[in-house]
This record gives sequence, structure tokens and C-alpha cells, in this order.
Amino acid sequence: MSDIEQAPPGVDITVPSVARMYDYFLGGTDNFEVDRIAGEKIRANMPEAMDTAWANRGFLQRSVRWLAEQGIRQFIDIGAGLPTMNNTHDAAQAVIPDARILYVDNDPLVRVHANKLLEGATGTAFITADFRDPDGLFGQQTAQEAIDFTEPVGLLVVALTHFVPDEDDPWGLIQRYMSRLAPGSYLALSAATDDRQSARALGTIKEEYSKSTAAVHMRTRAEVTRLFTGLELVPPYDGAGREISYTGEWGAEDPVAADSDGSRWAYCGVARKTA
Repeated sequence: MSDIEQAPPGVDITVPSVARMYDYFLGGTDNFEVDRIAGEKIRANMPEAMDTAWANRGFLQRSVRWLAEQGIRQFIDIGAGLPTMNNTHDAAQAVIPDARILYVDNDPLVRVHANKLLEGATGTAFITADFRDPDGLFGQQTAQEAIDFTEPVGLLVVALTHFVPDEDDPWGLIQRYMSRLAPGSYLALSAATDDRQSARALGTIKEEYSKSTAAVHMRTRAEVTRLFTGLELVPPYDGAGREISYTGEWGAEDPVAADSDGSRWAYCGVARKTA
């Protein structure tokens, strides 16, 4: 069966999708030839691309577990992507069985797969929304029913802001989201960086994503740190200061061993809203 025959209605398989490319880098099967071709071109100049995706996925899982251990019982996962093993609700509910998770994405294929996945999952819901429209997200009835906004929330913005250009002000968007959440809420965020990366790899990455559903906008350590403005960063590992880290390091028992070439393509952090 061809890709066209397999594609769900409304899913464009003539243009690479950032969600499906990420699925490809994670070794998933919910991608099409156009996504694999783009991914293979990136891997040709960035052989650690799959390690980068898994380092990011590992940060998501460790941060969700840590937040649940702090007593966070509800999560909003924006830009959730295609379901794979050890999803957000798996990590959270392993600690708090009745934890609630609201998944959010704007990719039509994500919606199709999420609806199938969540049929048998308790405490979960999915909505279609754009990160750049906080009011539209918070205003949806499903969001209001899934999340008690008078109680702390774990807001997950993982591998998303690097698809938001400066002119859309990702820093201001994060502020708008956090302003709607109760004190004691947390932000867990990761973002791609071009700090100290090879020009050849960067050129290929930017070119391939420019032809996909969203161009990539990598940022410096200082720019990623700004995303946590007004929040209290959590030390990423024992002995560290209140700062961001590479994705492989956050929550690692041995951050030195976890500091790989793949991990160094993204910064991450977890921070608390104190008031």
C-alpha cells in the first residue's frame, strides 16, 4: 500500500512534518517517505540526530516523574507529538495513578493517533490547538474539564519553542501561559541550540526544516534561559546551580556520563512559579 493510500484524511504527505520527522528520529513507524528522506539528509551531516531525539525524550520522562514526585497531579503537554513508548501519562501515572494529562498539538496526524491511544487511557484528554494562541487553548471546554486551573500544573513545552520565530515572541508566550497557572506550577522546557555546532550540520538542519511544516529557530543558552524569566529554576542535577543544562544531563545520576554529542543540541530546564 502506498503512502497516499495509508495517509489518514486531511494529512498532507507531500511536505515533511516536524512531528513525523521526530517520530522517525525516535525510530517510530508513524512517518512517511517524505519525512524519512528529510531525516536521512539531516543524519548524513548530523549522525547523532537519533541520540538527540532520545536525549530530549529522556528529559521529558525524567522531568515528568520528578514533577509528579513533587506532588504535581496534572500536566499540560503542548506540542506533544506522535504517541510513542513511555508517554507523558505513563511517566506521571507511574508515580500518581490518578494524575491527569492534557495533550495538545496542531498536527492532524497527531490528533488521529492520540485519539486512538487515549481510548483506553484514564485521566487523559487531547485537544487541537496552536501554541501561539494561549487564549484559544485555555478557552476550549475540554481543557477546562481536564485541568483544575486553581491547582498547580506541570506545563510541558518540550522541543517546541525552536519552531516559533522571534517575531512570534516565544518568551512572551511562555509568560502568558504561566500567568494563567496557579502558584506552585512548574514549566519543563527544552529548546534546540546552535551553540558550538558545526556549520555544515546547521545548514542542513535549517534547510530541511525550512521545507517542512515549520522552520527551525535555534537559540543560544542566554535566549533559552530567558524563557524561564520570573520563575525559579530547579538545579538540573545534584551539585548544580539553579540553571539550565543539556537534555541528557537533567536529572541524570551521572551528568558527566550523560553529556553526549547528541544531548548538546538542546538546552532544557524545569522551573517553579513561586507566586
